[in-house]
Amino acid sequence: MTDEAELRVQLAACYRLVAHFGLDDLIYNHISARIPGTEHFLINPYGLLFSEVTASCFVTIDLDGNAVVPTPHEVNRAGFVIHSAIHSGRPDAACVLHTHSEAATAISALEEGLLPLSQFAMRFQGAMGRHEYEGVAIELGERERLIANIGTHDVLLLRNHGVLTVGRTIPAAFILMYYFEKAARVQLLAQAAAASGAHLHLPQPAVSEHAARQFNERQGDILAAGEREWPAFIRLLDRIDPTFRT
Repeated sequence: MTDEAELRVQLAACYRLVAHFGLDDLIYNHISARIPGTEHFLINPYGLLFSEVTASCFVTIDLDGNAVVPTPHEVNRAGFVIHSAIHSGRPDAACVLHTHSEAATAISALEEGLLPLSQFAMRFQGAMGRHEYEGVAIELGERERLIANIGTHDVLLLRNHGVLTVGRTIPAAFILMYYFEKAARVQLLAQAAAASGAHLHLPQPAVSEHAARQFNERQGDILAAGEREWPAFIRLLDRIDPTFRT
């Protein structure tokens, strides 16, 4: 089990990676991590860029939004509503990651959502929930619908808003977000080409279903999501700016 000190370093790394890959939105969006053995979770102070987040900066709150440890920082209200919903409804969700990345948000606005146009997209076929836009997520009543709509999935498409991923580890939540954005970008490029006269090619449904099972059932040599890539991500961050560890 990861202790809180290591959890903080991993969570800070996740924020820096989201910023590095251009998936952040100024001081908005949020990533949270449950402290093992508790109902408390770590979340970013409202007002920091993702590129400024460090292991020591997080606010510790409970499922009612109360600060467990005294802090001068406030928490984004929408962040509390969304993250407390998922952490309360999904005890297996050690990490919850929400972004407004451009390609994923564009996909959230398409009626058909994410199509099986690339191998990147296959892991998400039949493996994500959908949540209709209700306005800025600051009303507590929305939490029950967020929980219902994500169900047992690890990805929730927030219509006209963005995307949310959950993981049993921080690397798992991040790698889902990374590949959702890749899949979304490929789809938008393909659809733009189709608008200019090209023809989209969709695999046969049985093939898409088979590929989805290969990803989601971790067949063969596929490690738990994100675990193979994570050490390389940490090396990348250490080369760029190791202050995420402080």
